[in-house]
Amino acid sequence: MTDQETLYMMALTQVPSLSLTNLHLLIDELGSASAIYENRKDLKQVLPSASPKFLDGMGDFCNYLKRAEEELEFCRKGKIRCLGLNDEDYPQRLKDCNDAPVLLYYRGSANLNSQHIVSMVGTRQITNYGKDLCRSFVRDLKQVCPDALVVSGLAYGVDVNCHRAALEQGLETVGVLAHGLDQIYPRHHRETAKQMVDQGGLLTEYMSNTIIDKRNFVQRNRIVAGVSDAVIVVESATKGGSLITAEIAQSYNRQVWAFPGRVFDTYSSGCNMLIFKNKASLLTNAEDFCLEMGWTDDVQHQKQLSEGIQQELFADDYSAEEQAVLQALARDDSKQINVLAVETNIAIGELSSLLFSLEMKGAVQSLVGGRYKLRR
Repeated sequence: MTDQETLYMMALTQVPSLSLTNLHLLIDELGSASAIYENRKDLKQVLPSASPKFLDGMGDFCNYLKRAEEELEFCRKGKIRCLGLNDEDYPQRLKDCNDAPVLLYYRGSANLNSQHIVSMVGTRQITNYGKDLCRSFVRDLKQVCPDALVVSGLAYGVDVNCHRAALEQGLETVGVLAHGLDQIYPRHHRETAKQMVDQGGLLTEYMSNTIIDKRNFVQRNRIVAGVSDAVIVVESATKGGSLITAEIAQSYNRQVWAFPGRVFDTYSSGCNMLIFKNKASLLTNAEDFCLEMGWTDDVQHQKQLSEGIQQELFADDYSAEEQAVLQALARDDSKQINVLAVETNIAIGELSSLLFSLEMKGAVQSLVGGRYKLRR
């Protein structure tokens, strides 16, 4: 992304009454922030729903550009990368989400499009049990999937414990912030954040000098959910930011996992509820997690899986349509039903019946988020 495009994008994010949804619409229609600026006098035609306040705000665009120039200089000095939606380094998983930020600020060394990315979230009131879970899971994750990238929010409790566990194990870890990169909140985590820049990174959608605001922490949860393949809830009460993140992850069709806990423990109640309501898969160890996610390179496991698939594909008790579904599932670890419908050219209604039949026969297993996989 050129400096000019970056400046215009920065400026647009400051315009009053320009919602993220409408900004996406304008970019989709005109192709770039520069084009939006060039057509600023005709935006009512491009976006009929544009409010008078927004159109008046575009009249002050020069003021927003001045602030953007200051921010761009801050980014240059701080070695901060500005990632627009069309940049190759922009997190492609997040780009697929309809409310993705149009611009991200990133300081770090980790590849935000790494092959294996997991977000770990949970309560700020972490218990010793939660700390043990963070350490043991990340330690074992390093053994099973040594290139995994761990994402969290650098908050008190579960977040910072996951980051520190990753740093200890030599895994890259990225913190998603709810403010600009000119500060670290909470301040007690500055040293951890400094280490993360060298072994992972810090990511945010907010410019410098952004006021610490509770709403921004809720907003940043969608980034935590969107940049990863799966979200793990380590500990949570029945209400909290981590449950919001889990809900967002489900809406993005990400796999959600939760560690179970004792039924009377406050900060396991949220996890137990997610599992009970089938909103999260039960998680006990990193090996099972990686197997279910398809992240393992266990040759023996792949051999056994392949043999099992061949037996299923050529079994006499499967119809031609069922075999088509099994063949499609054999190509990946799991698939969403809408993807299966496209690949098999079978209508969703009929496909749902076929999948139910295959579940009853023990050939297919349903997962959270409308995904299906071959039963191993």
